[in-house]
Amino acid sequence: MTNPLLKFDGLPDFKNIDASHVVPAVETILEDSREALQQVESCDTRDWEHIVKPLDELSRKLGCVWGPVNHLLYTRSDEKLRQAHQKVQGEIVNFSLEYSQSKKLYEAYKHIAETQKDQLSPSQKRILETNIRDAELSGIALSGQDKERFNDISRELTKLSTTFSNNVLDATKSFELVLENKEDIDGLPSSFLAFASQSYAQANPDNKQVTPEQGPWRVTLDIPSYVPFMQHATNRSLRKKLNKEFSTRASKGTFDNSPLISKILKLRKEKAQLLGFDSFASLSVTRKMASKVASVDKLLEELRSASFNAAQDELSELKQFAKNCGYKEELELWDVSFWTERMREKKFNFTDEDLKPYFPLPNVLKGLFSLVEQIFDIKVTEADGEASVWNDDVRFFHINDQGGERIASFFLDPYNRPENKRGGAWMDSCVDRGSFTSGHKTPVAYLVCNSTPPVGETPSLMSFREVETLFHEFGHGLQHMLTKIDEPQVSGINGVEWDAVELPSQFMENWCYHKKTLLGLAKHYQTGEVLPDELFEKLSAARNYMAANQMLRQIRFAMTDIELHHRYEPGDDPQPVFDIAYAISKTTSVIEPSPDDRMLCSFSHIFAGGYAAGYYSYKWAEVLSADAFAAFEEAGLDDAKNVTRIGHKFRDTVLALGGSQHPMEVFKEFRGREPSTEALLIHAGLVNS
Repeated sequence: MTNPLLKFDGLPDFKNIDASHVVPAVETILEDSREALQQVESCDTRDWEHIVKPLDELSRKLGCVWGPVNHLLYTRSDEKLRQAHQKVQGEIVNFSLEYSQSKKLYEAYKHIAETQKDQLSPSQKRILETNIRDAELSGIALSGQDKERFNDISRELTKLSTTFSNNVLDATKSFELVLENKEDIDGLPSSFLAFASQSYAQANPDNKQVTPEQGPWRVTLDIPSYVPFMQHATNRSLRKKLNKEFSTRASKGTFDNSPLISKILKLRKEKAQLLGFDSFASLSVTRKMASKVASVDKLLEELRSASFNAAQDELSELKQFAKNCGYKEELELWDVSFWTERMREKKFNFTDEDLKPYFPLPNVLKGLFSLVEQIFDIKVTEADGEASVWNDDVRFFHINDQGGERIASFFLDPYNRPENKRGGAWMDSCVDRGSFTSGHKTPVAYLVCNSTPPVGETPSLMSFREVETLFHEFGHGLQHMLTKIDEPQVSGINGVEWDAVELPSQFMENWCYHKKTLLGLAKHYQTGEVLPDELFEKLSAARNYMAANQMLRQIRFAMTDIELHHRYEPGDDPQPVFDIAYAISKTTSVIEPSPDDRMLCSFSHIFAGGYAAGYYSYKWAEVLSADAFAAFEEAGLDDAKNVTRIGHKFRDTVLALGGSQHPMEVFKEFRGREPSTEALLIHAGLVNS
């Protein structure tokens, strides 16, 4: 019991967990879990208290072990941890299959649903419906060779997804572009040079002569490095080189994901067909709000057709601008970000660099907390030191209600660490709210970003996009933390259909363009000066700059995802996959795509995450979130009383109810009607308000 992973009360002891704890902890919890499962299966009393409640406790304890292991794999990865994770991952999958394919549990769920429905709450009824459906989608009806094959596929897919993710991390980490000549850094802002020289110094600790002014400078494929370089570097050949490396990540050599894509698509289709579905997408949407692939196709085409002509106009304007600036070449993919930034600077007379000094992370957090405190009647308090953390930069906070009662807590891991941390940003559950046999638990969330870290004595100065990302992840966290549901299977983000789960996160992004909110957090890190009104107006005016092209980019990813998982007949050769991606690019991009693009090889969302046949969820939920924010706009964003009134309603429905009701019912309870795409198209500037 000295193993820190076998700690079932309180928070994980991250400082003391290492790879050596993983295998013995998982072996112990699996033995205990199998025993607990057998006890429930053999229970003669088939009711909620004797069947569902003990299973919730089983899942909680298993999560106390496996959750931190996965979290560390994403945020503090090393080879020993990977090996330990790989060694036990198959056993975790095996137990998951035993659990999900238990006919005794399946029959018990059906018995409770049919004979005790008058004693069940709406949340409990939904849990039983979901458990019965999920059992059927987990192969409960299969037997013999079909069941054996289904389980083999499930185990293999889990392994392939982990390998895919590791390859992306390793491929990203393996590339660096070291610059030593002043002509190679022309156009790059001073903040980037400070960041790039610090990156070089960290990778080469023996070199004590590194300075932001003299270099050397290290450029990588991590977003905080790649994006500013592509936006500002005047050296076109270096931009081309970096773009090629980025768009072909994990597509060659040791970390080649190409064959894995073919295997994953084949296995997913076979798995779906074993369950009686014609495609993996058809299987996937049965668990989603959309429910039919045709509904997804309809939404994506509606947004594509509304965006395409506008995107062509945007590109024509960009080409003319570059030409007027003396640019004589054909505009290529590696030129677009550069000239987009130059035209933005010309049209709106500001740069990202002008904004960054006004967005030091401490001020941004203070403003974010002030906003949610006003809207949702909560109080966020610092609690650093009260929880064990996996990195010294990680922060810890509590959320209290207005009466002072603690209702939730969260970790915040804000900075990019390319040596051992997965790219991107995400929210995950550390502790679910719920009433368990061991007592009531309050929710705890992980909020993970990859923002630009502090450089020397300068605090983390965030780009505006990084500010939006923080608001986005905090929106996910709010749904997890402000839930009022005590059944853990549907509390917070649990049980929410995947294409509705982005509603609170994308909703929060809208507040980044609300003047009072933004000026409340945008204060110069040196002078304390509030972001000037003039700069805010420019930022607002630039909100929909190149919006149609941004819309098409997301639609391209979503359409490719659906095509590969629905209409494509997968084979062993990965080339047709890339041909499909290229063909879709021709109809969803107004600049000539590259036939050599291998973006799919690093598309972890659909090959190593939860978005397989579900990437459209971002757009589906954006429709919901824009419509939800429109309720605040209609009430008057500067009317504090009305904003709080609508905020309470949002909290009591979207945030409080979690997965306890179908998301359409939750949305209608908040908005009074079904959602419309109109608000999204208005926000994007694609139709007039």
